[in-house]
Amino acid sequence: MDEGGDGLSVVLVDDDAAVRDSLALLLGLRGYRTVTFASAEDLLAAVTPDWFGCVVADLRMPGKSGLELAAELQARGIAMPVVIITAHGDVASARTAFRLNAVDFLEKPFDDDALVDALETGHARERERLAARGLRSGRDRFLAALSPREREIAELVAQGMRNPAIAGKLGISPRTVEVHKARIMDKLGARGLDELIRIMSAK
Repeated sequence: MDEGGDGLSVVLVDDDAAVRDSLALLLGLRGYRTVTFASAEDLLAAVTPDWFGCVVADLRMPGKSGLELAAELQARGIAMPVVIITAHGDVASARTAFRLNAVDFLEKPFDDDALVDALETGHARERERLAARGLRSGRDRFLAALSPREREIAELVAQGMRNPAIAGKLGISPRTVEVHKARIMDKLGARGLDELIRIMSAK
């Protein structure tokens, strides 16, 4: 599932068609792109790790509950944030939801703005995750372009080591370290060491 151009996508999961339709209408009017599912099982049959957005799931549904859905998504390594909505809230369910890293636990009838606030929090989390994933991807491409020696020096630079220390550790001259660093920066297209360090530090 691709994210809309405005970065606001929501996966709605509720067995009540009227609730799905009303939420899709509300969120559409607020500028969100939505996709709906009638059950947790339907979503789980379709979702893949490269989906991104925010899930809004009802707590009580035939088959898997919203909490079971959140747990299954986690188990599959699908990190989309989840908002749990319910007409039958209780402290134990709310506690479980937050243990599963849910963004919010909203009891029906909830204020429209409360849902939008929860989604904005979820989307902020998702943007951070996607930015980190992009940085890791850039780091992997960058490292693949380096020679073994350049990679070694780049990693030592990222650890904060200066040229003389790197030279001593690797048994080469500081001038050779400087030449390698220049090549590394050229391959990266970096404007400074801070950019090199940022990429090398991506986890």
